[in-house]
Order: sequence, then structure tokens, then C-alpha cells
Amino acid sequence: RISAKASEGAQQQQQQQQSGGQLRGRFYRSTSMADRSSRLLENLDQLELRVEAFRDAASAMEQEKEILLEMIHNIQNSQDMRHISEGEREELNLTANRLMGRTLTVEVSVETIRNAQQQESLLHATKMIDEIVNKLLDDLEDAKMRLMSLYGACTSDVPAGPIDQKFQSVVIGCAIEDQKKIKRRLETLLRNLENSEKSITLLEHQKSSVRQSCNSKQD
Repeated sequence: RISAKASEGAQQQQQQQQSGGQLRGRFYRSTSMADRSSRLLENLDQLELRVEAFRDAASAMEQEKEILLEMIHNIQNSQDMRHISEGEREELNLTANRLMGRTLTVEVSVETIRNAQQQESLLHATKMIDEIVNKLLDDLEDAKMRLMSLYGACTSDVPAGPIDQKFQSVVIGCAIEDQKKIKRRLETLLRNLENSEKSITLLEHQKSSVRQSCNSKQD
């Protein structure tokens, strides 16, 4: 009887040891999986920062390309270009065209992730701007005022003039990156209009000076 009890006790102890080993094995595996998951998550967090930095750098390159093209275009259409000899103007235009061509060889594209509502808002906002641009030649001053009201709807600063409330509600529905691009486009349009007005004013001043000079000679 004593021997049977001893054997039974040894079996129970062995079963407990085996059960404990299995529990410890599960515990160790669980801890190891948690560590791996934590490391993977940390790596993904670091990669997310690099991805966002990468997109920001590409967006900055997009903007730089737009700025370079605008600056080259402004030089080609500046008043200074109209007041140099034809040979010099031709040579400078060749250089400007070469620079513009080299700039256009750089393709940078940052796609914006949009849902259906954001896509619709972007199309609506673009259409509203295009409608004004298409009427620039009909009434330059009215078009400028309307573009300024659209720009006022995109900025957080207190605008100098009225705000297009309808356009503002449309822009708010756009993706953040699209909001920035819309604002940049309006800034570019307003700068070009301002440069055009300066050119027109200078041209009118020159015409007036010529007329006065001719009248003085006739007198």
C-alpha cells in the first residue's frame, strides 16, 4: 500500500511538472510574440515618419518646379525684354526656353488620397476657379476681385476684402493637400494679374509720354 501511494504521488508530481512546463512554454511564447509585435510596430512608426518626410520633400519639389516655371515665364514677358535689341531678346529667349525645357524634364507627382466627397469638392472648387479664369479678358478688374474673394476663403488671416462663403464651404470639403494646392494656384493667378496690370500701366504711361512729346514738337 505504501509503495502504491508513493508511485501515485510520483505520477502526480510528474504530471504537475509537465503541466507547469507547458504553462511556462506558453508564457514564454506569449512574451516573445509581444516583444516581436512591439518591435515591428516601432519600426512601422519610424517608417511612417520617413514616408511623410518623403512626401513633404516631393511636394516641395513640385512647388519649386512651379516657381521656376513662373519666374522664367515672367522674365520672358517682362518690360525689360521689350526694351532691348531684337538680337539680344532672341538670345535671351533661347536661354529661357532651354531652361524651361530642362525644368519640364523633371517629373514630380504626389498623389493625394481622397474619398468620393473630397474628390467631388475638388472638382467643384477647380470649376469655380476655371470659370473666373476664362472670363479674365472680358473684365480684368472684376476677375481680380473675384479671385481675391476666393483667396480670402482659403487663408486663416483676416482678408482685406470680402470672402466667397460658398467657395469656402467647398474648399473645406477638400483634402488638406488639395486645400494647399488650391491656395497656391490662387496666389499664382493673383501674382500674374498684378504683373499684367503693372505692364499695362507702364505701357499706358509710355503711350502718354509719347503723345505729350509729339504734341510738344507740334507746338
